Amino acid sequence: MVNEQNQINIHVTGMTCASCSNRIEKVLNKMDGVEANVNLTTEMASIRYPSQVKTGEIVGKINDLGYGVETEQVELEVYGMTCASCSTRIEKVLNKMEGIENATVNLTTETASCTVQKGVVTTSDIINKIEKLGYKAKIKQNQQEKVSNKEKEIKKQKVQLSLSILFSLPLLYTMVAHFPFLNIPMTEILMNPWVQFLFATPVQFWIGGQFYVGAYKALRNKSANMDVLVALGTSAAYFYSLVEGLRTIGNPQYTPHLYFETSAVLITLILVGKLFEALAKGRTTEALSKLLHLQAKEATVLKNGEERKVSIQEVMVEDIIIVKPGEKIPVDGVVLEGHSFIDEAMITGESIPVKKEAGDQVVGSTINKNGTLKMKATHVGEDTALSHIIRVVEEAQGSKAPIQRLSDVISGYFVPIVVVIAVLTFFTWFVIVTPGDIAQSLEVAIAVLVIACPCALGLATPTSIMVGSGLAAENGILFKGGEHLENTHKVDAIVFDKTGTITKGKPVVTDYQSENDEILSYLYTAEDASEHPLAEAIVDYAKEHNAQKVKQTNFEAIPGHGIKSEINNQVFLVGTRKLMSKYNINYSSYQESLSTFENQGKTAMLIALEGQVVGVIAVADTVKETATKAINQLQQNGIDVYMITGDNQKTAEAIAGQVGINHVFAEVLPEEKANHIKTLQEQGRKVAMVGDGINDAPALATADVGIAIGTGTDVAIDTADITIMGEDLSLIFKAIKISKKTMKNIRQNLFWALAYNSAGIPIAAIGLLAPWVAGAAMAFSSVSVVTNSLRLKRVKL
Repeated sequence: MVNEQNQINIHVTGMTCASCSNRIEKVLNKMDGVEANVNLTTEMASIRYPSQVKTGEIVGKINDLGYGVETEQVELEVYGMTCASCSTRIEKVLNKMEGIENATVNLTTETASCTVQKGVVTTSDIINKIEKLGYKAKIKQNQQEKVSNKEKEIKKQKVQLSLSILFSLPLLYTMVAHFPFLNIPMTEILMNPWVQFLFATPVQFWIGGQFYVGAYKALRNKSANMDVLVALGTSAAYFYSLVEGLRTIGNPQYTPHLYFETSAVLITLILVGKLFEALAKGRTTEALSKLLHLQAKEATVLKNGEERKVSIQEVMVEDIIIVKPGEKIPVDGVVLEGHSFIDEAMITGESIPVKKEAGDQVVGSTINKNGTLKMKATHVGEDTALSHIIRVVEEAQGSKAPIQRLSDVISGYFVPIVVVIAVLTFFTWFVIVTPGDIAQSLEVAIAVLVIACPCALGLATPTSIMVGSGLAAENGILFKGGEHLENTHKVDAIVFDKTGTITKGKPVVTDYQSENDEILSYLYTAEDASEHPLAEAIVDYAKEHNAQKVKQTNFEAIPGHGIKSEINNQVFLVGTRKLMSKYNINYSSYQESLSTFENQGKTAMLIALEGQVVGVIAVADTVKETATKAINQLQQNGIDVYMITGDNQKTAEAIAGQVGINHVFAEVLPEEKANHIKTLQEQGRKVAMVGDGINDAPALATADVGIAIGTGTDVAIDTADITIMGEDLSLIFKAIKISKKTMKNIRQNLFWALAYNSAGIPIAAIGLLAPWVAGAAMAFSSVSVVTNSLRLKRVKL
């Protein structure tokens, strides 16, 4: 017998030379029946192997050699899940598939996110596996298509519910008419078993057929879900009633015990719960829908000197775009001409419009308030800032927080245990409580099955995560995943980078002293010829004070000292004490001012004209307006705040003093920042790092929670767990508050879901709950969990 040969093409990472590829090839070819060809240039391993060899063994060999297999993210939409045991079952099976490193299935968002080894497993393999479990799956659509499909699904649910109510109302009437205290007349025809049969059958098998299909698929795959409980409970009531109806044939005197109304009303109530649940879940994604509606639909592109309206999808990088007052900025770009104020509230949360002029960056979907701008597109389509925000929020809402594992584990065991309890309850009543009364025993067992549906338990965590991350996004805070939303509230120490985080990251003139009115014009002229970063601050200051340039005949930059210029045939110097000493200039009259500015952490420079000191100018990287208040707020809530910087101790302490920080790490090299984070962690602290630069990336990755400032570098933002859009540092405390509120909400949901099931089962088992009441209570529990999650939307930050 010839062994079946399989083939895979694996993307291998970490190879640096021919010996690497040869080594992998040699080791793989030693495996029984394996033929491998490893190509260094394409970084591909083409492998033929017999069926008895598992792909996991091949990947394991590659990993053991110190190399890796390239992975990719596969995002799918999954349909047909009804409760937490469904999502748990799919997740468990996917995680056992060869080639899948990690799979997360989210019941609320109806998505599956898989980290897969490229070449080992395909998207089709994953979809086929999900469909074999009895569910449907397809590649994730864009959010707008998903919203449209959701609306269609809700419309279908409404039609099914309407028909179910129509057929169930006559049966409900017969049940209510039995209550003596209501004194409702009984209609004889409705008591006919075959009339009830006609009303109940469409509900049971046509409208309720979805429960049979779901139960069959679950049982076929050796699992149990909510559909199993519903199918068992309603079928027991329906078929018992049918048997009772058959007993009347040939025996007109026999009075049947009918429970057709129980099965029909139960299915109707469950559909009511499902519809309310779908509508409520829709509200949890309102934040994402709002973001989608922010996107501009078209743009005015300038081509060959003519303005032309085009769809936003047609805009290309480098296109020149005209944006008129009141219009949305269509894509990310840079201003070429014009000036205006832009409302950036949707990105930064700041209500005050920001001034924009030539050279400034603008963000797509923000609103141009009052001036016409000519801009060049730099990022379009999926690369825009808004698209990035939508992607991060989607990922956060679809991810699974560690606390959700608890409810998943419970749900996985819950349904089989409930079925066993229902069977024991039936026999207890049939043998002991009401001997021989099959109708009463059956009714109690059905109530147990129905009251125990674990829907609320499955919804407890993901709905809170969705609402919490949505609330954060609306306030300019992007959590990259549910685990970060969970971890943030544990933070008890925050380390701030100084430059660009606490400070603005751009030096400005803070102090200027001179009794000669012409000196500012001299400064403007001389510094405009310099390329030093501090010179730009002085030039901006001069422009703001309407200084005018004068004639300059010579200019010299003196590294480490300052500048020398010849203006109106006069020698003009700006720089350090060393520069003044070099030219034998006495600066004692400005010594006190110089020292004062330096003690405040400013860079002070002396100004001399024709051998005489005529002034002093100080430049500093100023503190952000929100920094002091934000840091004080964190400290008042028991969080220790640290500042870390490469600046000298004196400057660092001056800045820290301005914002009220007592713990300072100064003169720290970029590569040493992560070590300071580790030191705090070794002391048992839960540490958050706040930064904006490339040099902050290692520390952001090392911290328990990395927080990037949205105005910073892409590297910092990509490395961090949370991104704060804009520069408002008070959003950091808001992020912590949202995390705390979300976790409190999750615990409430889990408590009530578990308490409901724990209390409901024994109450049903002792016969105190009619099946239809149990069905109503079960539906109410799911809706109440989602409604409690929606309370997060009203949290005041």
